[in-house]
Amino acid sequence: MKQPAVYILTNQSNKVLYVGVTSNLSQRVYQHKNHSIEGFTKKYNVDKLVYFEIHQEMVSAIAREKQLKNWRREWKDELISGINSNWQDLWNEII
Repeated sequence: MKQPAVYILTNQSNKVLYVGVTSNLSQRVYQHKNHSIEGFTKKYNVDKLVYFEIHQEMVSAIAREKQLKNWRREWKDELISGINSNWQDLWNEII
């Protein structure tokens, strides 16, 4: 099922953030967790889902992803902490 979503991943120490967009959140996070995607997230072991937003249309999800990518780190930290104060892995909420 396609459901546009924006998501933020981090590593175990919460020092690295990755903002992404997808049409299948559970599948995409599974790929990150299994390091089956070459690139930034695999290189820096970024596989902990700490934030996500579901959107009705991919256009709005992509616009939000671009917005979040341009945010300062402290703003992203505040956004994540607002819904996930302990920065726990939200993987179980989406599977």
